[in-house]
Amino acid sequence: MYNWRNMTEPQRAEAIEHRRLLHRPLHGPPHFNERGRHRYHLIAANYQHQTIIGQSLDRMTGFSQILFSVLDKGENELHAWCVLPNHWHALIGTDDLKKLLSAIGKLHGRTSFEWNGEEEARGRQCWHRCADRRIRSEAHLHAVRNYIHHNPVKHGYVTNWEDWPWSSASDYLQEVGLKTARIMWEQYPILDMGKGWDENIESPCGGRITG
Repeated sequence: MYNWRNMTEPQRAEAIEHRRLLHRPLHGPPHFNERGRHRYHLIAANYQHQTIIGQSLDRMTGFSQILFSVLDKGENELHAWCVLPNHWHALIGTDDLKKLLSAIGKLHGRTSFEWNGEEEARGRQCWHRCADRRIRSEAHLHAVRNYIHHNPVKHGYVTNWEDWPWSSASDYLQEVGLKTARIMWEQYPILDMGKGWDENIESPCGGRITG
């Protein structure tokens, strides 16, 4: 459903019917809330990838702080996060995905109301639904963490991970050290992860980790 705008009308009708038969939301990703602690890659984007978060540096900073406070709460274990001008990513462990997604939904609602007021855009849809992808293995976890920290480089905003202030990359590099970070980058490549579901601008993927 993420490629809705690129589908033909018959493809859209088929997708909606498929989701209806599975009793899933018609225009959003399904959420699975299995018992026990699991880790997830969370992704949320501004509607139609409009640059709403990135209207100002203050908004980027303020939203990053609020998002961090929501994610890093209670028993949640936040492994990595990154906020970009029109979407955000997080790698998180939680015992209650449903509760976490509810908190994120409330955050999106509050920010939508605030930002639409600031820009005199009442009625504008600011957010697409938050998607969750369960982490399948330790290798998957490390690759997703690399992907999240590399995302600003992927989209051409900066050259190096630590140049982007709205992510956990700098903390990660300080924690594990440059040598270990480079080893983890080589052992757990991101390959084509994210292709088709977080695209916003075409840009090279040639960033590097530096000291």
